[in-house]
Amino acid sequence: MDIRAVEKSKKWGYMFYISYNGAKFQSFDEMNEKKSIKGKFREVMEKIGFTWAKGVQQAGRTDAKVSANENILYVSSNFNGNIKKIQEDFNKNSDTDLKVTMIKKTFPNIVFPDMIEKREYIYSYPEKLIKNTEEEIEKLCKELSGTYDVSEFTDKKGLELKEHIREVKITYENGKLRFLGNSFMPKQVRIMSGYILTGKKEPLMGKYLTLEKVYLKNEMKNIVLQEIPDIEEENVIKIEKTADGSLYIFYVPQGKRGEFIGKNGKNIKEMKKKYGDIVVREI
Repeated sequence: MDIRAVEKSKKWGYMFYISYNGAKFQSFDEMNEKKSIKGKFREVMEKIGFTWAKGVQQAGRTDAKVSANENILYVSSNFNGNIKKIQEDFNKNSDTDLKVTMIKKTFPNIVFPDMIEKREYIYSYPEKLIKNTEEEIEKLCKELSGTYDVSEFTDKKGLELKEHIREVKITYENGKLRFLGNSFMPKQVRIMSGYILTGKKEPLMGKYLTLEKVYLKNEMKNIVLQEIPDIEEENVIKIEKTADGSLYIFYVPQGKRGEFIGKNGKNIKEMKKKYGDIVVREI
């Protein structure tokens, strides 16, 4: 954790937990003349006046028509207001096709995909279209679970990637395939689903696939910021701390940072004895 970088920056990072109906979108990333998840997100955010620097990063990039019960979009922004209100305003100006279910504040300028531990997908294929028996399906789930080269379960785009080794755990529950892995190749889940359910190594339709859950690495969980309402210090407007308690953020009025820190850092040194590492920001 680079405390100095956090102190120097005027930005904060924000994780937007989103759910969406993939059938209503033509792509995940913004593309000309196509309705996309990121495009819709940007459109609504611009409407409610929330801006950010650079691009939008994601926890998982889903194929066209694939839905999500939980995905995360990450941005770095100068915004430092009420994130609950941003969530409410977003959902008022969006529709059921794309919803923000939660927002978490964290450090800016993170390479966000590197902070994802695992992703969980569910493939719900209509029973009448399944060709293999339940016994065959469960056998294939066990055979295909593990860490290995999954090149036979991707497309040309996937084969062009440098790394082909992936870890995956596959289970079959209540007529649904569940995939849990740290990273997936393009079309990997849909091609594996085709092989397990029908015996053919062909990608099944995206409309039956859902990104169910995203698991953050502990490193990321630890730097989620939480407001501390029950602590008061003189000339401090509000206080936040990281989830692991390793860093406190003290917000002081504009122009008061130097006074708060004190001559030769006298005041802040006393504060650090009490709280540990502290970053002081003006608002």
